[in-house]
Amino acid sequence: MTSLTTSKFSLWVLAARPKTLPAAGAPVLVAIAFSIRAGSFQLLPAVACLLISLVMQIGANISNDLFDNDRGSDTEERLGPTRMTASGLISAREMRIATILIFGFTAFIGLYLVWLRGWGVLILGIAIILAALAYTGGPFPYGYYALGDVFVFLSFGLAAVCGSYYAIVGKLPVSIILAAIPIGLLIVNILVVNNTRDIDTDRSARKHTLAVLLGRGAMQIEYLVCLLGAYLIPLGMWLLGITSWGVIFTWLSFPLAISQYRKFTRFSGRELNLVLAGTAQLALIFSILFSLGIVLVR
Repeated sequence: MTSLTTSKFSLWVLAARPKTLPAAGAPVLVAIAFSIRAGSFQLLPAVACLLISLVMQIGANISNDLFDNDRGSDTEERLGPTRMTASGLISAREMRIATILIFGFTAFIGLYLVWLRGWGVLILGIAIILAALAYTGGPFPYGYYALGDVFVFLSFGLAAVCGSYYAIVGKLPVSIILAAIPIGLLIVNILVVNNTRDIDTDRSARKHTLAVLLGRGAMQIEYLVCLLGAYLIPLGMWLLGITSWGVIFTWLSFPLAISQYRKFTRFSGRELNLVLAGTAQLALIFSILFSLGIVLVR
């Protein structure tokens, strides 16, 4: 019985896709750093924001596993991590129950932030949950219609950083909006790699991502543009006097960014899983350096 329980737990860990969690934690980390710099850091709202972000990411992963299976998108030719529902390792019923419980738990934690900051947080929270579910679910799964990149930028960039800062501090200066942009761009690149890897299988499943519509060459350009934007914006914030020079700590990760870009242009198929993991790591490292620069250099 113990081994069976352990095995089932392992399957749920795989379904949660823990390697994607850095993308969820990075935006909140930056928001926390700016709140510390502003002298307005509050522990409980910060913990709530981080927990919501991580659990939301898990919920998005599990619901995508479920909805892609419902649409027949996950086949034996899939190059990414094993999907639990399509492989029959976890039943669709179990996935649906898990999806409801996870997003319900997220909403429950969010009630604290609504009580703290008001109805604006409630509206944002509902929008983020709907965006997570509608990526591959519902009557208009926007991930199937080349809108995934836009919504990932809005969700993991603007909404995650700005929403977390507002929940912690209670206001939203322009500097936070600018700081959210590079984080969103780097996390978009995770999706860029994912969709480039899956061009052939997505085309077969009639999943019209940007990669399917525009091709691999365009995705390499998008990846590079997102990288350049992510590194130039903090530099511009410093030169314009919006933040201290500490934000250029982010450039310490630039060699890693170049390395990932080169791999992205050279690798194909399952090799891109390594680039996917590396791109997620880059987003986290960039965010840590960004946060350190904001906190340490006054």
